[in-house]
Amino acid sequence: MAQSVRYTVSMSKPHSHLFEVEAQFPAMMDSLTVCLPVWTPGSYLVREYSRHVQEFRATDLAGNALAFERLDKRSYRIDTRGAPVRLHYKVYANELTVRTSHLDGTHGYFNGATLFFYVESMRLMEHRVRVTAPTGWRTTVALDRDGDDFVAHDYDELVDSPFEVGPHTPITFTAANVPHEIVLWGEPQLDEKKLVADLTKIVETEAAMFGGKLPMTRYVFFLYASDKARGGLEHKASTALIYPRTGFASSKGWEDFLTLATHEYFHLWNVKRIKPRRFVPFDYAQENYTQLLWFFEGGTSYYDNLLTRRAGCMSGQRYLTRLGETVTALHTTPGRKLMTVTDSSMIAWTKHYRPDENTVNTAISYYLKGELVCTLLDLTIRRATNNAKSLDDVLRLLWQRFGDESGVPENGVEAAAQEVAGVDLSPFFAQTLRSTDELDYSVLSHVGLEVRFRTRESKDDKGGTAPRHRTDKVAGWLGIVPRHGSGIASVLDGSPAMEAGLSADDEVIALDGSKCDAPGLVSRAEDRKPGDTLKVTVFRRERLLEVNVVLGPKPVDMAWLARVDKPTDEQRVAFHSWLGLEWDDVDTRSHH
Repeated sequence: MAQSVRYTVSMSKPHSHLFEVEAQFPAMMDSLTVCLPVWTPGSYLVREYSRHVQEFRATDLAGNALAFERLDKRSYRIDTRGAPVRLHYKVYANELTVRTSHLDGTHGYFNGATLFFYVESMRLMEHRVRVTAPTGWRTTVALDRDGDDFVAHDYDELVDSPFEVGPHTPITFTAANVPHEIVLWGEPQLDEKKLVADLTKIVETEAAMFGGKLPMTRYVFFLYASDKARGGLEHKASTALIYPRTGFASSKGWEDFLTLATHEYFHLWNVKRIKPRRFVPFDYAQENYTQLLWFFEGGTSYYDNLLTRRAGCMSGQRYLTRLGETVTALHTTPGRKLMTVTDSSMIAWTKHYRPDENTVNTAISYYLKGELVCTLLDLTIRRATNNAKSLDDVLRLLWQRFGDESGVPENGVEAAAQEVAGVDLSPFFAQTLRSTDELDYSVLSHVGLEVRFRTRESKDDKGGTAPRHRTDKVAGWLGIVPRHGSGIASVLDGSPAMEAGLSADDEVIALDGSKCDAPGLVSRAEDRKPGDTLKVTVFRRERLLEVNVVLGPKPVDMAWLARVDKPTDEQRVAFHSWLGLEWDDVDTRSHH
């Protein structure tokens, strides 16, 4: 019988937030070095999971203590005396995110990277987990089961298989001939029948893109309802999703949730199996760098909207509105002028997951710009091939060549796209990936669309729609991002506020001698004209200051996608090929 690494996870006092873990390693050598990962795949930040480990000790199988020494923040070397080793330790888990672990009186959720020490030389061994749960709780995980054990073929599969332990009853359904489960926590306010129906459409739409067959034999959706948090983390046979519990009630909120589920499910192919070669194998000790997150995350963001639309869960108009909102988000980020999307990918570890008050001025998200690059790439391929090929074909080619997890080289996506398009795409990639030039949206004319810009019309305006109000008034602009309350979250580079000397973290208390907070300051600036001077009173580090700000004109940075007035037959055909809709099925006019 093959040797295995074995773990037992218990939770005798859930309210203490402490998982109790035993890990048993077979006899291999006189000393053994055990380590805990510093990050988890799919979330590119060193999270220092070892900071939550306590009461670590090592014994032989008879319970006799073994000497050990700490080597660094995440590693111990144990004097094994040539015998099997059993580790005993606890892990504090009180952070409810998809990337961490959480235990309380209602449930236990854990990601393997946070709980399971490993030995580098044993990573390819079978790893088995046994869970001792409180009475009435059940364990759900995408791993195969053997008696009381959950079995991972190797450590990577274990880390890629989160566990949910609690009093839940999974919702089950079959889609694309594969059984799926949904585990709900946090009392999400949703229609379970509609949830199953829409997820079935999405699963089968994604499967169809890759020939109708799914790359796993069982799949689990873990869905956590929260007050405000939104996010997801992909795994090879499951995903963890967190979403505001009241967000499911509105049509836009439901649509947004479905794009989140679509995004993480698409990672079954794009990231979990087609992955950057620089991730093969994962190095759990440190950062793993690639320039390709613009495609693996940004491309997945492109498809999360497009496939939700193809599945019939989003209208064509809503698709174009959301795309316009994405263009707006890019053009309201000054950092796009300083950072390329490949650099954004490389330094995800220090920028994307650690935003501060100056991030908007210095950085760009590889999700955001990558989505737009992939939109333009798809349309460029469609135009070059007269709609015979698309970005779908690039994904299928990458799946054919690299779906075995051998890894895509850093130039592999560009090479595959050029092969499918049959034309030289190097100027396109030089401009979109490796420069800070503004994106060229002219290829949208292939499907009869063009990007237009207007000014912001309200504090909640995200762009995406045509102007709602016809006015000759030119509003004043300040250039701050307010916090909830009186504080300034960010000051935009090149704005009147920046020029005048306002600063992030300033606490706004008055305007022209009358009480005012930061959101009110933005609103009242818009009631004035460019060239007017505002006398702004703030506290800065407990000191009272007055700053005179000369307002500028509102930037014209709210984008929407408009249709050409008289489309050609070729544009109508291309539009239908792209979105699966007839030209006359979509109305891009202003909606009140």
